[in-house]
Amino acid sequence: MERLTARAADGTTIGSWLVRPADASADRPAPLVVWVHGGPLGSWTGWHWRWNPHLLAARGYAVLGPDPALSTGYGQAMVRRGWSNWGGAPYEDVTAAVDAALAQRVDLDAGRTALMGGSYGGYMANWVAGHTDRYRAIVTHASLWELRGFHGTTDTGAFWEHEMGDPYAEPGRYVRHSPFEHLATIRTPMLVIHGEQDFRVPVSEALRLWTDLRRHGVEGKLLYFPDENHWILKPQNARLWYATVLAFLDEHLLGKPFERPALL
Repeated sequence: MERLTARAADGTTIGSWLVRPADASADRPAPLVVWVHGGPLGSWTGWHWRWNPHLLAARGYAVLGPDPALSTGYGQAMVRRGWSNWGGAPYEDVTAAVDAALAQRVDLDAGRTALMGGSYGGYMANWVAGHTDRYRAIVTHASLWELRGFHGTTDTGAFWEHEMGDPYAEPGRYVRHSPFEHLATIRTPMLVIHGEQDFRVPVSEALRLWTDLRRHGVEGKLLYFPDENHWILKPQNARLWYATVLAFLDEHLLGKPFERPALL
């Protein structure tokens, strides 16, 4: 694991962690998976098994964990850059971090990249899907898709109004920053994952996302957990989560046929 930095368009330093497989080299560059953290008020600051880049590195993937605007640990100005502007500076910072990593490291394969994230990271995955086709695959877990509908179903709807405003009187921010608005431009294959018992980001977001992707001919797969919430907590479900994500990445980055993991 090592620390990388990039420069945002406004001059802000964007920090990232890069985890590489042991055999990555200029002669054998590793495919890169960009993993966006949740929150969005959070950062890549510790180890835990829920979001574990080392499991991907063990399978030959390099993993970049950027801390874009809204990330904590960098002062209030870093949060302010992305406040009520979810699709703005945070997306641009992720892009800057990826560009810098690929420019700095000859042991990363720029032609084989994917992006994934959960919760706010899933929101960013959906936003990225509608704004670029640079990635071969996108994994979106417990993600936000259409923010006006989300406001009325999440358990934190009132809290949201402090950042995004009153959706009844001022719906503009909710509409502008909804990944749904960019559905028509999505071409990247997507793996959609969600738990039925999720009250933070209700499963309706995933069901609508999946329906919209299918109706618009976007290639993808859906992994649904009837017994999980915003976090995939049961050990056998966590194993199934990682097995499915890795099978999806193997299909699109390594050219292997997708093999549906057995129930564990």
